[in-house]
Amino acid sequence: MTHPNPQSPATQAGDSKNVYRWLLWAGAASLLLRFWLAVSFPITGDEAFFYWWGVFPDWGYYDHPPMVGWVIALMRELLGDTVWAVRLPAVFLPLIVGWGLWLALKPFDRVRAAWAVLLFWLAPSNWLLMLITTDIPLMAWSVFSVAALMRAERREVLDRRAYALYALSGVLLGCAFLSKYFAVVLGLTYLVYFVLYRRPRWTGLLLLVLCAVPAALVNIDYNMSHGWANIMFNVYNRNTDEVLAWSKPVTYLGMMFYLVTPVVAWVAWRQRKALSAAARQHRLLACLVLVPFLFFLFLAAKKVIGLHWVLSFYPFGFAFLAFALAPRQLATCAKGLALFTALHVLVVAGLYTTKLETWRTVKPLSRIYPQVIRSYQTAQILDKLSSPGVVLMADAYTPASIYGFERRVYMPVFGVGRFHARQDDMLVDFSVYQGKTIRVIMMSPPDLAAYASYFDAVQTVKITQSGVDFYAVEGTRFNYEAYRVQVLGDIYKRFYNIPSFLPMTGCPFCERYCGKVRCPG
Repeated sequence: MTHPNPQSPATQAGDSKNVYRWLLWAGAASLLLRFWLAVSFPITGDEAFFYWWGVFPDWGYYDHPPMVGWVIALMRELLGDTVWAVRLPAVFLPLIVGWGLWLALKPFDRVRAAWAVLLFWLAPSNWLLMLITTDIPLMAWSVFSVAALMRAERREVLDRRAYALYALSGVLLGCAFLSKYFAVVLGLTYLVYFVLYRRPRWTGLLLLVLCAVPAALVNIDYNMSHGWANIMFNVYNRNTDEVLAWSKPVTYLGMMFYLVTPVVAWVAWRQRKALSAAARQHRLLACLVLVPFLFFLFLAAKKVIGLHWVLSFYPFGFAFLAFALAPRQLATCAKGLALFTALHVLVVAGLYTTKLETWRTVKPLSRIYPQVIRSYQTAQILDKLSSPGVVLMADAYTPASIYGFERRVYMPVFGVGRFHARQDDMLVDFSVYQGKTIRVIMMSPPDLAAYASYFDAVQTVKITQSGVDFYAVEGTRFNYEAYRVQVLGDIYKRFYNIPSFLPMTGCPFCERYCGKVRCPG
């Protein structure tokens, strides 16, 4: 990325005071909205699931590396056990990422760096998304890793300062890797950039990689001692039913069009020659946009690419635009983003003005009315279903996490469940419930025959909350051995078919199921 001429029209054009004023307004207004949503919106299933990672800090978890669990644990320790405290890193994330973009870009052009941050802050996601997820630390560490690399690349000679910046970029990349495996795509982007454009600086890349390696070793050690949980989930279990389909890449392209927003996409298309010229001048930024885009497009042939998959690379698209377009075109993009975001905010505001009766009777809101009641009236539901000496469980991880969070008591999932969210396999020893009475909460009438073999007797318990029926299978005298053979055996066959070439030093589920690190058969 070259440093533009300070006297060039691209640097001097436009009213920089207006950019900074818009920047201040966008940052403050979006922060207030996110904080209000964080306080008023009930916890989601994924958030409640990650919450328990913070309650039981570890070097890793079944689904992902440990960073979000560490962040939640820190928030609980510093600010208390509340929803808003857990969400606070997500609330401040756009400001943190904006700061990272500013640090990365201001040595090249302060005004264009301000434009980059402004465009990013005007995007709808930065006004409305305040949920704590694995993507929150991933985005923060990724943007600061890029900032360190950009500053290293700006130095004309490979001196101590340059090597220190390469090393810092590697450490931050390692932190991103301990947040989510999508950090590998960032590492791939670095590799492509150095191979294509910066081979004389291969020692800088080597140092960067070496400084990222300790994080990978931490993750490998955790997986070896936990049945390769992350690998089984991300590589094997979640991909067994994936097939090629033309609709998947089309959906991915449509999602990218939405994320870019129609006005920005239109301006970018009309100015495609300017973007092409900027790609030749700002090569690292171009790689940060193109390599992840093409990587996920390749995966989209078989996988459904979710919005969160691309979020850690999202800021760099706006940074690239800020250095490619003229100030007038950037102003058009900013106005388009502001309008697009305002429409989203108005929709959310409209939803907040509705009453529960509206959600119950008006389509399509009525389709999720039961889930709304479960989230907003969780305490009342649990009060009606609780009895002295009865253990409460749920039939899936989303309700189990939400119910458990409400009472701050971990709630197990009864049954096989799905490939998602199998942290239960690490935490829950069902043998301790031998002989106890268990109620398994669900949202549809149960098939009692499916539960009969695990208890001496079963019956259905039904309650109604705000017009929604909730059910529970009540089983007396739980038979752990029958559950171990049938349910845990099925779980082992489905989710713990660990390849023999992966070395193992431990597997909590296997050791509980059969007493060995690797179960026979």
